[in-house]
Amino acid sequence: MAMDPHELDALLDAVLVGGRERRPIVIVPYDPGWEERFAEERERIRRALGATARRIEHVGSTSVPGLAAKPIVDVLVTVDDTDDEPRFLPALERAGYVLRVREPGHRMLRTPELDVNVHVWADADREVERYLSFRDRLRMSSDDRQAYEQLKRELATHEWPDVNHYANAKGPFVRRVLARGRAPS
Repeated sequence: MAMDPHELDALLDAVLVGGRERRPIVIVPYDPGWEERFAEERERIRRALGATARRIEHVGSTSVPGLAAKPIVDVLVTVDDTDDEPRFLPALERAGYVLRVREPGHRMLRTPELDVNVHVWADADREVERYLSFRDRLRMSSDDRQAYEQLKRELATHEWPDVNHYANAKGPFVRRVLARGRAPS
């Protein structure tokens, strides 16, 4: 089940830097250029953080060949401790990223153009494995990939009070896919 909208609003008010955003959700066909864009961002982050970045992974729908997506490249970066912001946040901001989410265990920064999201998690956080497992499952299973694309296209037809409500609405599907594990169907 997705989070109750009122609970979600309270959470968003507590963690969003700059407040909620109401924007249309636009789903576009898969673009092979997303992989190149990720490679550019990975190098930008690597230069900014050096060894502080434990892992830099392409996640989200743009990381799944053939899957239509919002044209926003999601990057997962792991560090030792997300609460130790001085070790990573100033360097990412100097590299041009802007802090958008500050919540326990997670920071999200993005480009001013809103076309790249950088999710920072502790390397040992279970959420890292969830991101990677979901990505890998969609890469392996054409049935899950097609069902996810259909869901995203349907959800994109709704008006959402904030883009995070759209993401929240996908939650039950994501949990079902993860519950089935990594084996292809």
